Formats: sequence, C-alpha cells, structure tokens
Amino acid sequence: MTATPPATPPATPPPATPFAAPQPGRVAVVTGAGSGIGRAVARQMLAEGYRVALAGRREAQLLQTAGSHPDALAVPCDVTLPDDVERLFAAVLQRWGRVDVLFNNAGVFGPAASVDEISLADWEATVAVNLTGSLLCARAAVRAMKSQAPQGGRIINNGSISAHSPRPRTVAYAVTKHAMTGLTKSIELDGRAFGITCGQIDIGNTATEIMDTIGVGSGALQADGTRKVEPMFPVEDAARAVLLMAGMPPTASVGSVVITAAGMPFIGRG
Repeated sequence: MTATPPATPPATPPPATPFAAPQPGRVAVVTGAGSGIGRAVARQMLAEGYRVALAGRREAQLLQTAGSHPDALAVPCDVTLPDDVERLFAAVLQRWGRVDVLFNNAGVFGPAASVDEISLADWEATVAVNLTGSLLCARAAVRAMKSQAPQGGRIINNGSISAHSPRPRTVAYAVTKHAMTGLTKSIELDGRAFGITCGQIDIGNTATEIMDTIGVGSGALQADGTRKVEPMFPVEDAARAVLLMAGMPPTASVGSVVITAAGMPFIGRG
C-alpha cells in the first residue's frame, strides 16, 4: 500500500502592516527634527527605509536625531528665513535629486496670553514659525515635486487639536493652527493637477517637551479656570500615525487625522 505524502503546509503570509511600505529610497524632509514629534518621525522614517533630511535650528540636536545613519542629512535651518528654506531644499535636491514627502512640523507654542494681553512681537514671532515657516517649506517642496520625474509627492502638516478647540490663553497658537487647516486644503487643491497631496495631523497630548510648558502632566489650565492633570501618550505612537499618512499610495490622500491621548479632555473640553 503506497503511503500518502504529507500535505505541503501553506505558505505563511507576511505580517500585515498598518500602512503601505515606502518605495526604496523615498526622500523625506522633516522640519523641527531636533526634538519631540519631529525627532520621533525622522527616526521611524529612517528605520522604514526613507532617506531623510533633518531640518531645525539646533545642529547638535539634529545630529543626535541622525545618529550614524547613512541616509540621514542634517541641515540647520530656521524656517522663518526664506534663504534658509531655499538652502534646505537645494541641499536635499543636490544629495538625492527629489522630494517625496515633507513633514511640516516646526512650531512653537507661543506666549500664554489672551487676545487683549498678547504683544505684537509675540504674536508675529508665533505666526512666523507656525504659519509662515510652514508656507515657505510647502512652497519649496511643491516646486520640487512639480519639476521632478516622476512628478508628485505628499505634504503632511502638523496641526494640533487646537485647530479644533483652543486651550485658554493661547490665542497666537490657536489661530496659527486654525490657519494651518486652510493652508493644508489650499495645498491639496493647488497640487491636485501635479500628483501632490496634502493632509493634516492634529495631535493631542503626546509626550514631548512642549507638554511640560503648558503643565499637562502637572495641571493644565481648563476652560472653567481649574487645572487638571491630563493623560498623555507615547510620541512614537504619534510618529506611527504620520508614517501611515506618508506611506499611503499615490492613489489615496489622507486629508485629516486626529489622534489624542485616550481620555484627555478634548471632546467636551473644559
């Protein structure tokens, strides 16, 4: 009697990933890469096979983010200065020849002040970084994405849940983040004919240095005048959400993502 050969076990499927894997050698520019969300995003992009330009004002912190990774390029840059932004993108194009992703992340929280208290200088300084800096970087990225072959790319703007619901005494920050939403939609519309997409990620209470400045861990000011310790979540989780947006295929655009610490007082804030 002939023995029946054992059945061939089915092939093990590859593990599912929450986002499309980047094409080898995709080029990303991350502003504000010296710390916080920018550092976490840059490091995860490098781990996923991107070539990443790290932009920020503090060169030492950029080099710490880069470590010894061969596909990291640290470029000191103040996003409020048009010449600095142009030098940043010229360096990227000289090194790698294209720009596939821009994570527009550089930003400041600005002064703790209500609308009747804020000085003009503080207002203009916050607008310069959060809004004008984002415009300057997007402008340079779009120009590169239009002219390269294959044409197109993706821009991800770091907004904030303050683009939906401000905290008390944050007029400059809240206004710039609301304006970021308009910038995002305008880039998405103007880039449509060129294969350029733009989306916005609004992050609430990820564990970074900026959370210390507003006392989230020790007692953040609420709308009713009280202070409340609010939950936070790891910055690496926020970075994974950015990579999800960046890794989508060109046929899809993620317009808006809101990610917050579970249980934070955002819905029904105050």
